[in-house]
Amino acid sequence: MPARVMLGWSGGKDSAWALHLLRAMPDLQVAGLFTTVDGNTGRIAVHEVRAELLQAQARAANAALHTVPIPRPCPNALYERALGEFVARAKRDGVTHLAFGDLFLEDVRRYRERQFAGSGVELLFPLWGLPTRALAEQMTAAGLRAWIACVDARRAPRDWAGRVFDPAFVSAVPRGIDPCGENGEFHTFVFEGPMLRAPVHALPGPVSEREGMVCVDLLP
Repeated sequence: MPARVMLGWSGGKDSAWALHLLRAMPDLQVAGLFTTVDGNTGRIAVHEVRAELLQAQARAANAALHTVPIPRPCPNALYERALGEFVARAKRDGVTHLAFGDLFLEDVRRYRERQFAGSGVELLFPLWGLPTRALAEQMTAAGLRAWIACVDARRAPRDWAGRVFDPAFVSAVPRGIDPCGENGEFHTFVFEGPMLRAPVHALPGPVSEREGMVCVDLLP
């Protein structure tokens, strides 16, 4: 029997591309996607994308989306407990692996490994170690398109918020900024790509700024 995998989902390009790669592995079955959302606003943390858009995206990806509500701000102990309870339920339903779209941040990977140690599930990192400029070029060449939903104005140009992540954007990313935004420079919402059966329709709305993060409200 193939291993049943639950994929950590942000709606961004890295988790979307991880889904694309996992589905190409014959010994794996993607059981669903999971994400945490603000229990009050219904938006995903950091990316600030509405949960209804994530649901539309999951339908286009033909995948079940499991949302784990958390407060904002959320103490780390509460965050870990909420995810631990979710993983325990997923394991009872036959899930054997968790997958994440992390690229190269060692501290993030170590945190995940500590977080789920003893949970009885194994971790997969299908994008780990891939050169990020080549990866960004591969994604966009394959037809992946994403709105840039949030920009850290301390690390990248604020006017990137509301731009489209496409070949022209990738080719123009200057040295010193990771082309995949892995250092937190920017965050995305995928609306088209080989992992989706149909485009997800969304338009950029009002732009807001909080604590240095410039975010565009993506409207269904």
